[in-house]
Amino acid sequence: MRLLERMRKEWFMIGIVLAIAGAKLEPSIGVNGGPLMPEITVSYIAVATIFFNSGLSLNTEELTSALVHIKLHLFIQIFTLAFFPAAIWLLLQLLSITPINEWLLKGLQTVGCMPPPVSSAVILTKAVGGNEAAAIFNSAFGSFLGIVVTPLLLLLFLHSSSSVPFTSIFSQLFMTVVVPLIIGQIVRRYIKDWLERKKPPFGAVSSSVLLVIIYTTFCDTFSNPDIDLDRFSLVLILFIICSIQLSFMLLTFIFSTRNNSGFTPADTVAVMFCSTHKSLTLGIPMLKIVFAGHEYLSLISVPLLIYHPVQILLGSVLVPTIKSWMVSRQKGVKLTRPTV
Repeated sequence: MRLLERMRKEWFMIGIVLAIAGAKLEPSIGVNGGPLMPEITVSYIAVATIFFNSGLSLNTEELTSALVHIKLHLFIQIFTLAFFPAAIWLLLQLLSITPINEWLLKGLQTVGCMPPPVSSAVILTKAVGGNEAAAIFNSAFGSFLGIVVTPLLLLLFLHSSSSVPFTSIFSQLFMTVVVPLIIGQIVRRYIKDWLERKKPPFGAVSSSVLLVIIYTTFCDTFSNPDIDLDRFSLVLILFIICSIQLSFMLLTFIFSTRNNSGFTPADTVAVMFCSTHKSLTLGIPMLKIVFAGHEYLSLISVPLLIYHPVQILLGSVLVPTIKSWMVSRQKGVKLTRPTV
């Protein structure tokens, strides 16, 4: 199962490259008003498909066992949806005086506003042997919370409230995100046994639809001759994203391993991954809705497209180290327990 998941992620990375290359070669196909009609097929059908698929695949029955650990959930959600975007905003005040492309910097802020992913944090927590139930709960709950909180954070930190109509954004979010998600959960109740027996490829479906969204987003970019992206900015953004990932993982590690934190080593693993990972599957459709028709939407999306593979790559590389630390810490706890 892990091998298949790894192969799917590798093909998805290749798919992103091919989608961007395809948009560069022939952008007229995926622009608004083009043959694909993305203003309908992507803005409504594709986004709704992703969230209906999420509703079908989300096993809410597994979350009940993790509900009691309120302190852990609060820490992860506050870090993800409050501290993270605020810290990025402060960092951008310094980076704004640099020659880095301003739309890529705005894209960094959108990364900070995103909810946690449903899959990658759970997969890495499980690979280490951490608190999988807590990872599942916080990924799922954070995704639900992000439906409301993320658009508000985007409008707050990017100062878009004067030009973006709240009513149209939230009505579209409701129809394309909330409603399909609820319908997916309702349908799941009736076909739960069939889903568990057949195990449909939910990840592959969402990834395929997401590639279509990425393709049409970059079609808009390459069809606009006024947009110019320099390599210097891209390299710096990649370096900044890697630094943010490592710094925040270290920060969550320090906070969650304090003597008075009340967290076990297994909890710390879930905290490190769930607090620092951001959702591409939920993020790109939300950006498409909140910044609909924005000429620099694709540039704003670039940091999130970079952050996604970086978080998986860094997480995978760190799995053996974190696992070794967790095992040694758990052995130490057992040895220090008084015998009865």
